Amino acid sequence: MSLRQMEYLVTVVAEGSFTRAAELLHVTQSALSHQIKALEREVGGPLLERMTRGVRLTPMGRAYLPHAELAVRSAEQARRAALASGAARSGELHIATVHAHAIGVLPEVCVRWGREYGGVRLVLHEYATTDELYEHMERGVADVAVGPRPPTWPGPVTVVGEERMVLVLPPGDPLGGRTAVRIEEVADRPWVRCALEPVVAGRRWLDVECERAGFTPRTAVRTQHTSTAVRMAAAGVGVLLTAAHELTGLDCTAVPTDPPWRREITVFSRVPPTGAAEHFVDLLREAQQYGC
Repeated sequence: MSLRQMEYLVTVVAEGSFTRAAELLHVTQSALSHQIKALEREVGGPLLERMTRGVRLTPMGRAYLPHAELAVRSAEQARRAALASGAARSGELHIATVHAHAIGVLPEVCVRWGREYGGVRLVLHEYATTDELYEHMERGVADVAVGPRPPTWPGPVTVVGEERMVLVLPPGDPLGGRTAVRIEEVADRPWVRCALEPVVAGRRWLDVECERAGFTPRTAVRTQHTSTAVRMAAAGVGVLLTAAHELTGLDCTAVPTDPPWRREITVFSRVPPTGAAEHFVDLLREAQQYGC
């Protein structure tokens, strides 16, 4: 089986059609079909079910597809890494991250990147949850990822900074004028929970910390995105624990915790970052050091 055949299969599945895939790949439909059939003979069974309208994966195809996607994306990453490792200052660098980091820690880095490495275009892949981020990085969607430390990761993981966590309260809240708030002081309040909460040893960080303080947080609402959670907390739905940088431009009150809570910002990848990827990691680390 060849990388080209894998690319053909991945494209057919993504487009849901031999016709559209052939157009995108600039090959005839008969040539595309021939290569898919050759791949099926190689693996020992049908990968696609041809239907009146489009195609769908067989059970064998569903098992095979993630590996084909990884092979195709790895080849593309290898090409980009080779171009970026020398003096080349063109091409693309693919970054995967969660939405909270995309709007929080990355904008300033992207501005600096444009000034210093404008010939290399950044392609951002955003995900709602850390689980989605980890899953897609395992499938090779990007060159590097920015996010909380993965619970398990076979490749390099580099700490580039940390996020300061704060409690979000509505304007005028009695605790709003404090320099810090102990978590026990909000034990009787409802909480706004977000899918992007950090997970430690398989448990949500907030649950662990509240347990240490002697109570179980009572959830008022659970959201998918941090920006939604912040607005809920600012409206008075409940208390929210989030990173300070996620509150820019929002009408709310943020109070640090006592003791301070922080979480790591890491960069992780399947292979050590080189060339453009290494430059990006350096810029991100500098931005965190100087509070950008």
